Amino acid sequence: MPAYENQYEAAHRLGTQFHAFLTAGDWDGIRSLLTDDATWTLPGDNTVSGTAVGADAVVERARKIASYGLDFRLLHILVSRENMALSLHNTARRGEVRLDEHLSTVCRLRDGRIAGIETYLSDVPGMNAFFV
Repeated sequence: MPAYENQYEAAHRLGTQFHAFLTAGDWDGIRSLLTDDATWTLPGDNTVSGTAVGADAVVERARKIASYGLDFRLLHILVSRENMALSLHNTARRGEVRLDEHLSTVCRLRDGRIAGIETYLSDVPGMNAFFV
């Protein structure tokens, strides 16, 4: 099997593991997928926006997002030559406030781990209203 196939399979496996750990609340599992200097950037102006720097901060960001009771529905795992992205449909309800957003979580990979995450959202105002 050509080396490039292994590379794509490894990236896809990272995406599958990240989603599985996130939905299970396996914070140590997520931590095992990250480089020590990993970052996660989210748009908006709310309690989960901005850039989390360092693997522990990235795990804390994931924990905080999950604490809002989101359903992280995986639509696709996308791979490029060097990186991977998760296409998700996230939904949740907090009182009368509903979250219903499509997003792409783009993961920059280094040495078989996630070194950087940047999330692109379909509804930043909705995210701002939900994550208070």
